[in-house]
Amino acid sequence: MNVVLKKAAERAEPVSALLALTVYLTGLTLQLTGNGGPAAQALFMAAYAFGGLFTLREALGALRNGRFQVDFLMLVAAAGAAAIGRWEEGAVLLVLFSVGHALEEYALGRARRSIEALGALAPRTALVRRAAGATAEVPVEELTVGDTVLVRPHTRVPADGFVAAGSGSVDQSPITGESVPADKTPVPDRAAALAGPSATGPENRVYAGTVNGSGSLEVVVTRLAADNTLARVVRMVQDAEERTSPTQRFTDRFQKVFVPGVLALVAALLGYGALTGEPFTDSFYRAMAVLVAASPCALAIATPAAVLSAVGRAARGGVLVKGGAPLEEFGRLRTLAFDKTGTLTEGRPRLTEAVTADGAAREELLRTAVAVQRLSDHPLAQAVVRDAPPPPTGTRTAEATGLRAVIGRGVSAELDGEPVHIGSLSYADALAGPPVPAALRDRTEELARTGRTTMLVRRGDRWLGTLGLMDAPRPEAAETVAALRGLGVTRTVMLSGDDQRVADAVGSAVGMDEALGGLMPQDKVTEVARLRRTAPTAMIGDGVNDAPAMAGATVGVAMGAAGSAVALETADIALMSDDLRRLPFVTGLSRRASRIIRQNLWLSLGIVAVLVPATALGLGIGPAVLVHEGSTLVVVANALRLLRYRERS
Repeated sequence: MNVVLKKAAERAEPVSALLALTVYLTGLTLQLTGNGGPAAQALFMAAYAFGGLFTLREALGALRNGRFQVDFLMLVAAAGAAAIGRWEEGAVLLVLFSVGHALEEYALGRARRSIEALGALAPRTALVRRAAGATAEVPVEELTVGDTVLVRPHTRVPADGFVAAGSGSVDQSPITGESVPADKTPVPDRAAALAGPSATGPENRVYAGTVNGSGSLEVVVTRLAADNTLARVVRMVQDAEERTSPTQRFTDRFQKVFVPGVLALVAALLGYGALTGEPFTDSFYRAMAVLVAASPCALAIATPAAVLSAVGRAARGGVLVKGGAPLEEFGRLRTLAFDKTGTLTEGRPRLTEAVTADGAAREELLRTAVAVQRLSDHPLAQAVVRDAPPPPTGTRTAEATGLRAVIGRGVSAELDGEPVHIGSLSYADALAGPPVPAALRDRTEELARTGRTTMLVRRGDRWLGTLGLMDAPRPEAAETVAALRGLGVTRTVMLSGDDQRVADAVGSAVGMDEALGGLMPQDKVTEVARLRRTAPTAMIGDGVNDAPAMAGATVGVAMGAAGSAVALETADIALMSDDLRRLPFVTGLSRRASRIIRQNLWLSLGIVAVLVPATALGLGIGPAVLVHEGSTLVVVANALRLLRYRERS
């Protein structure tokens, strides 16, 4: 019932505007054909009733709250026209104003519907596997954490959760904006994943509203329907309307001063007419025309329509923008600060070099290192095992035994009866036996200078070589930084807790202007404050570890927020996917939105600046109304262009 009443209320204003236009045109036709008289007068009065109904209601509501709006000026002007017998001019004023207002609501409604359409992505029901093995279809609102739901091929995922069985690809574009479906695999330990769902990897997580591919999945629910990622996004985008932009705050303050000022100007014009002996009817008509000219209808809609359109377009592209303030501010930024680990880099070490000693074979170096590191759970050891190329087909897999670790320095083990040592240069220098060859030492130190973590490998008394590892830049990082420069970003700074050599290597690889290493979290806050003293600055990070620095920035941007409730809550702008390429998209959209807001603002104020002196010099109410409402249509159409924004290729 509430939905029906809401839809009826939404339709009432355009219907009323259409009726006002119809009766006005009918009355005007009678008047122009010489058949006017009482019938035309009655039709113009009906146009007053239909055209002024919603305008009067909104103006009275604003006055009760102590606010003056442009609607009030229109009503005063229409009442003044009626008082001097200019019913047809007062009618056209209210008719065109009501039609324009209905079009404004249509523009805002279209932007809101583009946002609300996200909420319709989630299925209404889910197929749940019961304890006995049977399945039952239940409303998604009845799902509880720990339920197992079956997701059939080419259907939408009904809830946030992790994959417990099955594998395949999932189209996550409705949530994250990713253009390529993401591969999904089951978690290795269901109980551990349920105990700590935030620790599951992106290859295990799925989100409500995304589209399953050709495989069947069993998904364990980790969030209730009201609290899943999709619901949070819809709720936060809707709440974004309340976070007004600087321009909107300016227009609100402007109206509070401007409306009483216009009323004072009208009183002054009436007084001037009385002093000069001008007929009261002429003075009053000119004062009402000035009142109409000074009513900046387009100003009221200029910013909200653009902000809502941009926020809706961003949400469809996998970016959550929390209101007009961060939207406008981000559109003006020229300085961006980036976290390194997990933002510009993948957040995990990779094997990048395998340098052999004189007389050693690369295959033996890697086979020996993998055999020993397979026994360790250290992240660097796991990177060696993961990234080393597989041995040739038919080659026997070497198996090491007796792993012993020297914390922070290296490991040793037995392989085919020989001792194997793997560790840092200081660990190698402390070993008994032959020293590290000079050429291998030089190459190891060179790798360390370029930001690599190095591991020297010795088998028995033979040095096999050095492995170099580092947290490699994301493949798209350099491309993203270049795209941002093309959009007008003039300064990029990387903030990292790693050694300065590592920071320099990564910063150089991705094209940073400045790379700062060795920073603690509080140091990042200090650096962001330093950057802000010279220019407004955005901080881009993971939304959790970098929260203090993001809070201190002009705009905080969180990456990969779809998997982090904290990131969704704390960031001003949240990139739902873990894809840096969403950053140029939101940067370009913000730039475009800022331009359109400025265009709309200058157009609406420019119209007022031209019309006020024109009406004071004799321009009538009718032409003033046509110009005003025409400018409103231009402003609305300009704002709606943001819904069709396409990022640069």
